[in-house]
Amino acid sequence: MHSKKLICDILIYINQNINKNITIDELSNIFFFDKFYIMKLFKKELNITIINYINAIRIYNSLKDFKYNNNIMRIALNNGFNSIEYFSETFKNVLKISPREYKYFIKRNNKLTLNKIIDIRISIANLQYLKDKTNKYINNRPPEETKVKILSIFNTK
Repeated sequence: MHSKKLICDILIYINQNINKNITIDELSNIFFFDKFYIMKLFKKELNITIINYINAIRIYNSLKDFKYNNNIMRIALNNGFNSIEYFSETFKNVLKISPREYKYFIKRNNKLTLNKIIDIRISIANLQYLKDKTNKYINNRPPEETKVKILSIFNTK
């Protein structure tokens, strides 16, 4: 079974614009579908809401920035978050730890318990699974309708 073209198009749009402000109303206007229909279909197809997907991908993308940048505010802004508070809240919802604790994890600091480290690794694996799942979904999109070429039955020489 092929993926739904609308959801594929929405995923591609979100992935290309992940660091910009993306709203459900905007998606509705761009793709000419009712926002409630889009939200319901997205949730049905991918088992995650659009907002949760956007936030999860932003957090996933932000993880690599922790290796090179110690400024959490800069990391938040570089990954599409408008405030450090919302970034921290979302980070904690997605990874079950604060951005500061994740910095400890990256630096292999002994301030984290073994259970916390395991939880972090599971959360990261879940984010990678989501990314892989949506990429597979996009790659399984229906083939474009082929245009039938009409050949002239008259052969002019």
